[in-house]
Amino acid sequence: MHRLKACVTKAMKLLIGLGNPGSDYASTRHNAGFMVIDALARRFAVGQQARQRFQSITMEATIGGEKTLLMKPTTFMNRSGQSVSEAVRFFKVALADLLVIVDELYLPTGAIRVKPSGGAAGHNGLTNIQQLLGTDAYPRLRVGVGLNLGEGKVGKHPQMDQADFVLGRFDELEKPFLEDAIRKSVEASEVFVTKGLNFAMNIANAGEKEEKQPEKKAEKKPAINAEQKSEVSPTQPQA
Repeated sequence: MHRLKACVTKAMKLLIGLGNPGSDYASTRHNAGFMVIDALARRFAVGQQARQRFQSITMEATIGGEKTLLMKPTTFMNRSGQSVSEAVRFFKVALADLLVIVDELYLPTGAIRVKPSGGAAGHNGLTNIQQLLGTDAYPRLRVGVGLNLGEGKVGKHPQMDQADFVLGRFDELEKPFLEDAIRKSVEASEVFVTKGLNFAMNIANAGEKEEKQPEKKAEKKPAINAEQKSEVSPTQPQA
């Protein structure tokens, strides 16, 4: 009589970057999460095909031997929770295996932070995720998109509405800082998948008191084209 071998399935890890779909918003501050997912796809999902599911552009990746799903919701920002909750429930993912990557107005461009949980701080995408998951106890990686206003203050341009600011683009002087933040975010995401939240926090939050000016790097091509893959009807961008 043959013995049945126990089948041990590793938990799926979800890395979900928030943003608005379409080329018109591809380079905006609010799409920092999408930019990080594109960079992760270039590194860990070479040769994989993007698919439309869970109201998202998705791509399977293997990071350090861990099965990982990269996601960019196509619901527009204010309804991000629809795709996040759908994927979490489909894969029965523990919230400890979910990392939401999101722009943060109150961090300067170039800075990143990883947190185990927390409120939405006025971010509509995080608010919707919290509403549909029923909790804010999930890890998130915050990518700074704010201006350094001096005297320890960070935020939007003083003459701009907050929504207009985050839907605007980075200026040339900020781009090296943005590229460095994306690089650090990819590193922190990899550590999150392979070693866990605490190690990712150590990596991402090490420079919390002092940010180093990055060197300029060559531009990279986007990995996932949300405009080509999105099946969502056109609507207004959401902040």
